[in-house]
Amino acid sequence: MRWSKSIRWINALMVSGVMVGCHTPKEVHYLGDADLQHYRNNALEIDYPNVDQETPAGVVHSVRPRTVKDEDEIPAWDLPLSEAIATALANNKMIRTRAGTAQLLANPSQYPSVYDPSLRSTGFLFGNRGVEAALADFDAQFSTSMLWGRNETFANSAAAPNFVNQSETGVFQSQLGKTIATGGNVSVNHNWNYLGTNSPTALFPSSYAGNLQAAFVQPLWAGAGVEYTRIAGPSRQGLGGLIGVNQGVVIARINEDISVADFESAVITMLRDVEDLYWDLFLAYRQYDAENANRDSALRSWREIRAKMEVGASGGNAAAEAQARENYFDTRARVELALNNIYVTENQFRRLLGLPVNDGRLIRPADNPLEAEYNVNWDMSLAESLTKRVELRRQKWQIKSLELQRMAAENACNPQLNFVSSYGVNGFGDNLIASSNNDGVTQQGFNSAYGTLGRGDQTSWTMGLQFAMPIGLRAARAQLENTELQLIKARTGLAAQELDISHELAEAIQRVDIAYATARTNFDRRVASERRVQATQAEYEAGVRDATVDLVLRAQASKAAAEIAYFTSLVNYNKAIIELHQRRGTVLEVNSVSLAEGEWTPAAQNEALRRAWARSYAKPNEKLETEPAEFSSPVPYPKNDLFPGIPVNATAPMVPPVPSPTPLSGDSEPAGVATP
Repeated sequence: MRWSKSIRWINALMVSGVMVGCHTPKEVHYLGDADLQHYRNNALEIDYPNVDQETPAGVVHSVRPRTVKDEDEIPAWDLPLSEAIATALANNKMIRTRAGTAQLLANPSQYPSVYDPSLRSTGFLFGNRGVEAALADFDAQFSTSMLWGRNETFANSAAAPNFVNQSETGVFQSQLGKTIATGGNVSVNHNWNYLGTNSPTALFPSSYAGNLQAAFVQPLWAGAGVEYTRIAGPSRQGLGGLIGVNQGVVIARINEDISVADFESAVITMLRDVEDLYWDLFLAYRQYDAENANRDSALRSWREIRAKMEVGASGGNAAAEAQARENYFDTRARVELALNNIYVTENQFRRLLGLPVNDGRLIRPADNPLEAEYNVNWDMSLAESLTKRVELRRQKWQIKSLELQRMAAENACNPQLNFVSSYGVNGFGDNLIASSNNDGVTQQGFNSAYGTLGRGDQTSWTMGLQFAMPIGLRAARAQLENTELQLIKARTGLAAQELDISHELAEAIQRVDIAYATARTNFDRRVASERRVQATQAEYEAGVRDATVDLVLRAQASKAAAEIAYFTSLVNYNKAIIELHQRRGTVLEVNSVSLAEGEWTPAAQNEALRRAWARSYAKPNEKLETEPAEFSSPVPYPKNDLFPGIPVNATAPMVPPVPSPTPLSGDSEPAGVATP
């Protein structure tokens, strides 16, 4: 019979494959003494992965870090704050923050990076699918199979006591199916069954029977409709075994927006840390200058007292000279500590900017901190906080996702009712393909199976309904109740976030005001300390009775402390302002930073153009509503409830522009006011 030789060859290959099998690299013995030395010496040893990756150039070419032992003059790199921010954004694909250093070293895969939104977009696992993976549920699916078989059985017949039934079979099945937006499934099936038999009653010793069938299944109750499908994905068979209602395209898109919000939050934290460290480095330089000036004053005083002691002049006794000497070495130690603080802070700043440890230059801030008063409008700031804070946007996306999931969960609480239909054309023939249908036996002619199929005189159709319902629908109702509770918790969390944000904003405003007030006071203290040094030094040189070297040294130390206190309060004032911007959600805005997707590759652009051309051939259906309900907005929704007098459709008042600040001047009052 046909296919006999082929089947024998296939069986031979399968048997030889089983006999060859697999082999292990180490022979195992189950009798005799056990050899445990391998497990003692090798099984528990530390191994290292064979990963070949080029070390970054910034690490390879970095030179020895600077320390206080270095005496060579180092060229300064006058770095503006805007350039520092641009450098950090350009160098850090892993979004560095001051608090995340340990996490980056321990587990970089869980650290925020520029790849996170794309990773979320390309997610494919259950519960973590991106839009493309969710759209894959609607891709056309093609499947095909071809199986051969042979069977021999004893006939057990008195009429033919020695007869053995022999049959050879072949089964070919193919299907092309697609899920549509309404949750239904359209499929086209093409099947052939071959039978070769030695039965004396068979009209044809070999025959092909098959069909070409189109089928359509549409859910009518649970899992039905475009709305459910775009939220939960296509309904699966047996909704009693629920797999969740968060696998649709819309939920996947919302999850991508949540991932973008997380990325933006990490960028905001990095920018604030960059600015904080920038002003910390500025303060380190100012502290070094103050300590250096104090050391020079102490050195002059020591030399003057020693010169007086050598000539026996008034005020030049040994006690005064010893006190001046001790004070000098104390101030020199402070200078060394201040210089080391510059190096340490500059190294931390380099790390945050993604720069090498040492490139031969020493970063020095080129910008001066803001010295003008920064007045804050509470109503405008609160409105900005409640519309621009990325934490609130993220939580609102969670709420929108849960609202949509609740709608799908309500749909899933219904029984399953499906409309089922199919229509097919059957075929039968002695041969699969032949030039003529004439078989010499029948009048219809069944010589060619495809010829019979083409005549279309043998058809089949089905149409009906399928109903299924778990009694009680407890799993579906539990899912609905759980989703509703999650939604209630999310809304409560949003209200708690808004309350906490208002408190954070209030504290930030308080810090700005107290920092400015402290800066003004320390400015006056700085001026007063300068006058104290001048007056004390003049009285001591004039030989006033109560003027001693101790008072002079104290005045010099007080001047250095006042200088450091002023710049410390000024830096704290600027750090308080950037914290205020963070609480208002305007850090990216004030630093002229915007987030956008990188440029597409040429292949991606060509693919997008190809799909656009494909969509252009679609025909509109006036009777079908295809536009989904709005669930997002390109701009923040205005907080109209903060301004009772403003109509519902009106926009919130605009924030007035910020005038240029004016530096501090005079003894007590800094001039210039900046209003946000």
